[in-house]
Amino acid sequence: MVRIGYTMMTEQAGPRELVDHVVRAEAAGFDFSVTSDHYFPWLASQGHAPYAWSVLGAAAQATSRIPLMTYVTCPTFRYHPAVVAQKAATVQLLSEGRFRLGLGSGENLNEHVVGDGWPSVNVRHEMLEEAVEIIRALFEGGHVNHRGTHFDVESAKLWDLPDQPPPIGVAVSGKRSCALAGRLADLVIATEPKAELLDDFDRHGGRGKPRVGQLPVCYDPDREAAVERAHDQFRWFGNGWKVNSELPHPDSFAPATQFVRPEDVAASIPCGSDPADFVEAVRPYAEAGFTEVALVQIGGESQPAYLDWSEKTLLPALRDALG
Repeated sequence: MVRIGYTMMTEQAGPRELVDHVVRAEAAGFDFSVTSDHYFPWLASQGHAPYAWSVLGAAAQATSRIPLMTYVTCPTFRYHPAVVAQKAATVQLLSEGRFRLGLGSGENLNEHVVGDGWPSVNVRHEMLEEAVEIIRALFEGGHVNHRGTHFDVESAKLWDLPDQPPPIGVAVSGKRSCALAGRLADLVIATEPKAELLDDFDRHGGRGKPRVGQLPVCYDPDREAAVERAHDQFRWFGNGWKVNSELPHPDSFAPATQFVRPEDVAASIPCGSDPADFVEAVRPYAEAGFTEVALVQIGGESQPAYLDWSEKTLLPALRDALG
């Protein structure tokens, strides 16, 4: 059975709305939730970027059942890994064990703000691996001292630790990140239904661990309105990771996607209100071996209607079709 998740997308809604949405997602019966962690939206039309960790703290208090997860946090530029460890431990305590820490090598879009430059992907992977090692050491308790290639830690200690530290997920897009995730992660994260990513993850130690995918969708009773909204706010999605991780600003994504047509977006994102279209979009993830799929409903203002429809129509359809 594939578990179906809800995405709190910080790029398209304000902090209070995001918390309201995840409360409603819990009531609707979603199996888990994930939260993006952005400093900028992808496109100006999305219009938001509140601080994800404050949202998570509020969500932990406002909900009681639904698991929470970052999808994903970059622990290497805006945040020092020692600070990420402290934040994650605190959210795990607030949520009473419902939190998973999803990590990735980041996007220039969000990380450029601290002015440290944007190194090659190989260096970013080195930094991510070192960051995960620091976070795990702090989760074990005691004082941590570290002198590394990219980070220093001076007698750090987490004074408020949960009995069970949050599981760590690592986002993957190619062989090197899959090898890193297989060695270091408790679960793997991906945004494409590629079985080869999971195979590489398994080959490096990931066999039997959860694998979490993500899929944008755009519900609206008016399919043309759904396609228009998906094109307006999500046409960047088809660029691929190598492009999306490098562009530095929403003003960069606008010209990079100027030739993407609404029909191009509709070909890769299910739009409208036919649950069969949404089921068929999720199916490749199930067939590839993903155990969980988080859906991203496009458009902040469309969330209440989407959540009502999900409870009554979409979630039953997905569970009937996928076990």
